[in-house]
Formats: sequence, C-alpha cells, structure tokens
Amino acid sequence: MDVTKKLYPLFSFLVICVIWQALVSGLKVPPYFLPGPLAVGHALVADGGVLWHHALTTFYESAVGLVIASVVALITGLILDAWRWLYNFIYPLLVISQTLPVMVLGPLLILWFGFDLTPKVILVVLMSFFPIVVALVAALQDVPEEQIQFLQTMGASRLEVYRTLKLPLGMVGFFSGLKVAATYCVGGAVVGEWLNAESGLGYYMIRAKNGFEIDKVFAAIVWVVVLSLLFNVLAGWLARGYHWTLTHSK
Repeated sequence: MDVTKKLYPLFSFLVICVIWQALVSGLKVPPYFLPGPLAVGHALVADGGVLWHHALTTFYESAVGLVIASVVALITGLILDAWRWLYNFIYPLLVISQTLPVMVLGPLLILWFGFDLTPKVILVVLMSFFPIVVALVAALQDVPEEQIQFLQTMGASRLEVYRTLKLPLGMVGFFSGLKVAATYCVGGAVVGEWLNAESGLGYYMIRAKNGFEIDKVFAAIVWVVVLSLLFNVLAGWLARGYHWTLTHSK
C-alpha cells in the first residue's frame, strides 16, 4: 500500500509531462517561449556535467546556510522560551521581518559582505531561520504545564526540566520547522546567485535566460527541485534518527 501511494505522484508527474509535451507540439509553441519536457530532458543530459558543477555550488551554499540557521534558531528558540519577557519583545519583530522580501536585502548584503560566499549564505540563513524558530517555540510552549510542575515538585532544576522534558518535546517542532526550511534554503542560495555569482544554479539560469535558452533554464529548475527534495529527505532522516536515539536511550 505504501509503495502504491508513492507511485501516485510519479504517475501524476508523467501525466502532466505527456499533456505538456502534447500541447507544446500540437500548438507549435516556440521553444524559446516554452520548451517541451523532451527538450528539457535533452538539456539535462547534454549539459549534465555543467549542471552538476553548478548544483554542487548551490548545494554547498544551501547546506552551510541551513546548518547555521538551525543552530541559531535552536539557541534563539530556547532563549525566547526561557525568558518570556524577551519573547514578548523579540518575537513580534521576527514576524514583522518576514514581511520584508529577502530579495531586496541582496544588494545590501553584497555591499556589506562582498561578492564571495558570505552574502549567499546569509540569504539562506534569513530564509531558513524563521520557520525553524517559530515551530520550535510553539512546541516548547505547548509542553503541558502539569508535567513541568511535576518535575519541579520532584526537585528538578530549570536546566533539568529543559533537558529531560522541554527540549525532547520541543525538538519535534524543531524538526518540523527544519523540513520546511529545507525546501526554502535552496531558493535562498539561488536568489543570491541571481544577484552576483560566478557559479551555481542561479548563475547558470541567468546565463541561459540571457541566451534565450529556455530549455536550460527549465533544466536548472529541475535541479533546484531535486536539491530541495534532497534537503527535505535529509531533514526527515535526521528527525527519525533523533526520535530513534531518544526512544532507545530510555
């Protein structure tokens, strides 16, 4: 049954590709406007080595930014939960910050931090941090007060309450946010590469777009989707690994 359910999305994707190819061929849509799946597949194969090189760059930028965002979000979430007055001051500002498009910060980051890896990693951090810290704080605040009071009556210190109760339960929210951030991080890296880069899928897309090679733009988009799915799967593995370790350590 599980295998069959996993085949449904693949079947849907194949149906969409068939309809897409039929419409492009039947309506004779110019390839510089909308190439068909066959043309995109040909670009993926023909430019496979080049795309792999650029994908590695984007993967590295995304991975570094996601790791930094995860660590900062974990620390921030614990601090906001431990000191509620700080939560009341900072959390609304975090929410408001999401109304500012990350794209507009790109030029400023390049001016402040140069043209190397740093501004791209910062963009990834900015796009990945918020969903992780929001999910973590929500999970920490959902811990039943009765359980906290029970541990306190047993003589548990504040640190012990976090170590034995709040942090294990809060990590459920952390990994939920990480799965969401894992799908955003590649987009942050690509946006940074659009602004300025010498390598990466965003850089490749800009060059292909300028040459009206739309099939290559779609090929780069396919790689972006693949990397996003890869990060999401890795986040799921980490979550399952943590829960398995937590279960078997008791």
